[in-house]
Amino acid sequence: MFSRKETKVLKIGSVKIGGGNPVAVQSMTNTDTKDWKATVKQIKELEKYGCEIVRVSVPDMECAKNISKIKKHISIPLVADIHFDYKLAIESIKQGVDKLRINPGNIGSKQKVQELVKIAKDYKIPIRIGVNAGSLKAVQSCSTVSKRAKALTAAALEHVDILEECNFNSIAVSLKASDVATTVEAYNLFAQKRNYPLHLGITEAGSIFRGTIKSSAGLAVMLYNGIGDTIRVSLTANPVEEVKVAYQILQSLNLRTTGVEIISCPTCSRTKVNLIKIVNELEEELAKVKKKNITKQVKIAVMGCVVNGPGEAKEADFGIAGGIGEGLLFKKGEIKCKIPESKWVKTLLNLYKKM
Repeated sequence: MFSRKETKVLKIGSVKIGGGNPVAVQSMTNTDTKDWKATVKQIKELEKYGCEIVRVSVPDMECAKNISKIKKHISIPLVADIHFDYKLAIESIKQGVDKLRINPGNIGSKQKVQELVKIAKDYKIPIRIGVNAGSLKAVQSCSTVSKRAKALTAAALEHVDILEECNFNSIAVSLKASDVATTVEAYNLFAQKRNYPLHLGITEAGSIFRGTIKSSAGLAVMLYNGIGDTIRVSLTANPVEEVKVAYQILQSLNLRTTGVEIISCPTCSRTKVNLIKIVNELEEELAKVKKKNITKQVKIAVMGCVVNGPGEAKEADFGIAGGIGEGLLFKKGEIKCKIPESKWVKTLLNLYKKM
């Protein structure tokens, strides 16, 4: 198992990040924060799929004042995303937000940053410095990955210095670009210079298909190198998809577990059941099952045929290998009985719930 970089511990509401705590899964709402009920509804859906920290946009004072309403109805820590107006950050703190995401460079004068930091100290609210390549001219003008990464890191350090000069160190940092190489190199550079918790992400990654691939490529490299304390998979999609992808990335590296892993074959001409539909339905239903105190990961095999099914999935706790409109249920490679295709999902789901 690879070792994780030791970082400072930050408390965000009920969640601790850094210092070897589990890598936390974060997402962001895409509702209008003015509509606090719709925002709460989306956050509750994210909670259902395991989101541990959620961020909302706060573009104006009405949104800032809605923070307290939202907080009353959710169970996970709430982060306010602030740009340009430091008063929105101060109001969000007073309304009970658990963390701020700001870019000190666009908040205004040093005096305004100092005023914001004083309130954050009083309320014990951590601040994430989020720098994005797309909003930094110094990065955009660079011609190589190495130069872009250095410019992104320099911008992050400059903003860290602003807070440190105010004697504030409850800081998390993100250094995001839309290309994997720049992002990975920037995080590596920053991790060598400071030990603040790092929030990972590939910004503007794209659709579910493209964004999942790009995010997996970048996040896996950084996590494998021991970098990262929270992650967000940025997708042009329902935020729930971000959470689902994040957990699978973490699970593939044995950093987190959802409690279940599905082993399924790619199908071939021997497959006589609708295996793709079955696996998709099973994944969707399993994602809804919430178990407390998960101590082991259950492996479920869903195989297209009986030729190699039980043998290939012998390490699975249980599973089904397909026949013509039915399948053989097996446990630890031992065949138990036949199950009609229409009952595969229900059967496997029930077996999982009993474990």
